[in-house]
Amino acid sequence: MDNLPLVIASGNQGKIREFKKLLDDFPLNLLTQPPGFEIEETGNTFIENARIKAIAVSQETGNLSLADDSGLSVEALGGAPGIYSSRYASSDKERIEKLLAELKPFPNRKAKFECALCIASGEKVLIEVSGFCEGLITFFPRGGNGFGYDPIFEVSGLGKTFAEIDHEKKKHIGHRGNAFKLLKPELTKLFTSIKK
Repeated sequence: MDNLPLVIASGNQGKIREFKKLLDDFPLNLLTQPPGFEIEETGNTFIENARIKAIAVSQETGNLSLADDSGLSVEALGGAPGIYSSRYASSDKERIEKLLAELKPFPNRKAKFECALCIASGEKVLIEVSGFCEGLITFFPRGGNGFGYDPIFEVSGLGKTFAEIDHEKKKHIGHRGNAFKLLKPELTKLFTSIKK
């Protein structure tokens, strides 16, 4: 059987690289969404936004599509930046600086990363899952790996930020890795049904 085309509904190269590594085991031909294709994320939750993106890209390309919506929710900030994580400021550096500045008055540094994944075919949702990773916001950035808020998110019980651990470790303990652990059995079921 030829590899099944699956379009990753993202223009973020860091995210696409991570997806490719996480989906290594499956007979997929991973494609990226059409250049310049923009989707308005109008959902109120990560799962709603993932669904909106997956359906839009699948309808645009005529292929199965995988979308994720993920972000950082900080307890003391009432869950912010949440679904606005990537739109919180205009660059990773500015997003980190803004978050640290807003968190300054609060002793509570608890936060969690969430990743919602959705696979759609046309307007039909085939799979939806969500994964989490609990942690604390550091007082200053640490580490050179990863992207986004990784340098200021210290994983609970690990004492290291996402940016201080290698990709393999992050793949196993991170929110995206945890979501993929839930996605994989569903994806296996989906392949079994397609092959029949």
